[in-house]
Amino acid sequence: MTTPTSTATIDATSVAEIPEAVGRSPGQLMWLRFRRDRTGIISAVIVIFFFLVAILAPVISALYGKDPYVLYGQDTPGLLNDYGYPVLPNGGISSEYWFGIEPSLGRDVFTQLIYGIRTSLLIAVVAAVLTTIIGIVVGIVAGYAGGKTDYFVGRLIDLTLSFPQVIFIIAFTPVVDSLLVPSNEETPVWLRAVTLTIMLTLFGWAGLARLLRGQVLSMREREFVEAAKVTGASPARIVFKELLPNLWTPILIQSTLLLPALVTSEAALSFLGVGMGEQVPDWGRMFLRATQVYQNDITYLIFPGVALLVFVIAFNLLGDSVRDAFDPKIKR
Repeated sequence: MTTPTSTATIDATSVAEIPEAVGRSPGQLMWLRFRRDRTGIISAVIVIFFFLVAILAPVISALYGKDPYVLYGQDTPGLLNDYGYPVLPNGGISSEYWFGIEPSLGRDVFTQLIYGIRTSLLIAVVAAVLTTIIGIVVGIVAGYAGGKTDYFVGRLIDLTLSFPQVIFIIAFTPVVDSLLVPSNEETPVWLRAVTLTIMLTLFGWAGLARLLRGQVLSMREREFVEAAKVTGASPARIVFKELLPNLWTPILIQSTLLLPALVTSEAALSFLGVGMGEQVPDWGRMFLRATQVYQNDITYLIFPGVALLVFVIAFNLLGDSVRDAFDPKIKR
């Protein structure tokens, strides 16, 4: 027969073994789902690595002992042959030049690559932030205001999306240079960066704005918005307190997917001759040079190609993992 004391002891032990139920916020649940996604974690590590390389490029260059602007092949005899190609095999790779040297000019490929990451990411990050801000403002205003405002904004979005982005930027960039820079002067680096960032922003906001406009149109008739209107809440309070918190998921997902697209666009524009120019290390310029020398030095094409491919794939996989973490019902 079980005594009352032993029963109480058993009950206390059972209660102690039951794990305490802990309530989790949506953000905590999202982080928990993301941590379980091995692909997402690996992609995040790779993306963070690229950002660290971009931020620490001057430090890495100083420790490495090379500069991306010095013409080592021309200053040091024996590095380039009479045709301008590296004397050593595999593009001149050695213990002194880890990734070899650039044909003709003889610049160090490793420092060119890490500074090229810095250039592409800087322009892409600034353009992504501006694009996201404009897309949020335009999309929410159009969806919440409705009526004629929604009609005209919707047509503006359609018009922006219909523009041939690359062709327009190629045609417009020389016009900006001719208007702001005298013909006998070289275009400043900062002006090229600003022009490229503005162009990418002008053609990049429409996709996010269209997505948010549709989301707001479906939410503005919901009960929680109507309840806020009944209580006398101002339009600004409804937007910031009721609508915007429900839009962070598509905003974050689209922004995550937007950045690698902008990096690729910046590299493509530099490849086509409307990027940062010859004097600035850039992935697109490296691709352009590689197409001219790949038959005799394929190594020079491998490093920027692999770097860009790994970065874009990692960022896209990270965007997919973030999307799945926010909405577990979506299956890849």
